[in-house]
Amino acid sequence: MIISSSTPDMKHSKINQPSESELEILQILWEHEPATVRQVFEHISAKREVSYTTILTFLQRMTAKNMVTRTKEGKTHYYTSVPKESEVQESLSKRLLNTVYKGSGLKMALHALGQSKVAPEELEALQQWLASQKQEGDE
Repeated sequence: MIISSSTPDMKHSKINQPSESELEILQILWEHEPATVRQVFEHISAKREVSYTTILTFLQRMTAKNMVTRTKEGKTHYYTSVPKESEVQESLSKRLLNTVYKGSGLKMALHALGQSKVAPEELEALQQWLASQKQEGDE
C-alpha cells in the first residue's frame, strides 16, 4: 500500500528559498529521488559528521513546509523534492542578484567568473552567448 503526504500547489511559497541544510538535502533528492532518510543520511555523512536523527528531523520539517513529499511503501518512507532544481536556482540567483549585486547581472557574472579557473569549453560557451547578445542588439 502506498500512502502519500503532501499539499498540492505549493509552487510559489517560500520553498524556493531553502536554508543551506535544506538545499543540501534537496540537491541529494534531485539526484537520487525518491530517497529514504538512510540514503540522504549516507550521502551527507560521507562529507561531514551528522546524526541520522538530524536528517530525519530536517526531512520531517521539510515535509511540513511542503518542500518535500513523503510516500510510504510498507514500512519505508521515501522522500521526493517538491520544487524543481531550476526553480530554486532561479529564485536564489534573483535574490543574490538583487541583494548583493544591486541588480547588476554583469557584476554578478564577472565576480562568479573570477572565483575559479574557467574551462576552455565554458569560455567558448560564454563567447557564443556574447555573440548572440550582440546580434540581438543589432536587430
